[in-house]
Amino acid sequence: MREQLIRETPAKVYLVLFSLSFLLNIFFFYQHFFSRHLSLRIGSTVSDLSWTRHAAEEAEAVAAISCSSHGRAYVDGVLDNGQPTCQCNTCYTGTDCSVLLSNCSADVESGDPLFLEPYWMQHAAKGAVVLSGWHRMSYATTDGFKSLELEENIRRLHTAVGNAITHGKHLVFGTGSTQLLNALVYALSPENSSSPASVVATIPYYSMYKGQTELFNGRDYEWEGATAKWRNSNKTNFIEFVTSPNNPDCLLYDSVLGGSSVIYDHAYFWPHFTAIPEPADGDVMIFTVSKLSGHAGSRFGWAFIKDENVYNKVSNYLYYNSIGSSQDTQSRLLNYVKVILAEIGSNSDIFEFGFNKMRKRWQRLQALVNSSSRFSLQQLSPQYCIYFKKIRDPSPAYAWLKCENEEDADCAEVLMKGGIISRHGTKFGVSTQYTRLSLLKTEDHFEMLLQKLKPLVAGSDENSSNISSF
Repeated sequence: MREQLIRETPAKVYLVLFSLSFLLNIFFFYQHFFSRHLSLRIGSTVSDLSWTRHAAEEAEAVAAISCSSHGRAYVDGVLDNGQPTCQCNTCYTGTDCSVLLSNCSADVESGDPLFLEPYWMQHAAKGAVVLSGWHRMSYATTDGFKSLELEENIRRLHTAVGNAITHGKHLVFGTGSTQLLNALVYALSPENSSSPASVVATIPYYSMYKGQTELFNGRDYEWEGATAKWRNSNKTNFIEFVTSPNNPDCLLYDSVLGGSSVIYDHAYFWPHFTAIPEPADGDVMIFTVSKLSGHAGSRFGWAFIKDENVYNKVSNYLYYNSIGSSQDTQSRLLNYVKVILAEIGSNSDIFEFGFNKMRKRWQRLQALVNSSSRFSLQQLSPQYCIYFKKIRDPSPAYAWLKCENEEDADCAEVLMKGGIISRHGTKFGVSTQYTRLSLLKTEDHFEMLLQKLKPLVAGSDENSSNISSF
């Protein structure tokens, strides 16, 4: 018995040692291949990072440059002795943008959506995107040139906001909604027809429709101006642009010409600019990220298209025009859309943030303009919004200003002489009595607009004593 026990003991010892060795190898294998990567994804800190550390430190260092709150420094900005410099807002200068220029005009001509910049500064961590140097180097992504994950989240966003019915419609991506305008005109035009399609829009219309149609000068389509002159026409071969909310007057529009092909441009159909009375359900609908999140420089737009043949023609146009949209842009936009979705209904809701800012700007400008008979603005009324589930005040992207006095025949020129750069009414197909003021830019731009407008209002009325309060 003793001899048998002596013979069995080494075998048992070897078995125990082998088992321990096997378990230790499993533990080290897990730590090397799984635990470390998990820690990088969850709860990691800068000290845990390797190749992303320099990019993160550089981005934070540049973002921390205050520029006196009158400008921004950028990672790709101009360097001075190797150091990033401030890019100042209009009317400010100096190395830190602290010097206000005298006799500087308020530039409210463009629709640059910088009013949302503070939102993303408040959500710096959530909005940050870091990409590897080898990220999406191919032309193609998960669905040809289109990110399936981004498509899914865009559809989810429209459902959550309630501003569009996307079921049963194809989705295309473009380099901004601007690229999609002519792509859709091309796709909706008849092929080999003796009569080209007439491209039209209701005045005041967004000038890009006319400009692009005439620039590309396609043989299957031509610009034919305002819908009003075609109301009683027997002609049916129209491509009608419907901008809703409209640019420049911010009213909700619908198609005027029955039976025409309609392109609904819903760039501003988001709760920070307008009430959403019901979801849009057009056969062709365009949206853009510039007016959703404010990232105009990313140049990204999308369109929902019901008809498969039209979808295929648009896809073909985009392939030959640009071979798809930037993969880097799609990755950035995926993150922004996820952030917006996650914050809907919370205290960090981008639509609540944007609505409050735009409403206050409109109310202040409206009060100033209404204190005088020299100028007038478009009439906008409170309306029920299915997103906010209540009646909401107007919060338009633009002020459509009219000069009421005969001597002020050219309204844009009147404002220019007073130090305000606006967009001339003739660019929207109407008379010189009108001009557009952008309310979308920085707080500096808006405050400068009010400052320059006050003397123009006060100089026309006996109510000048009330102007100082605006």
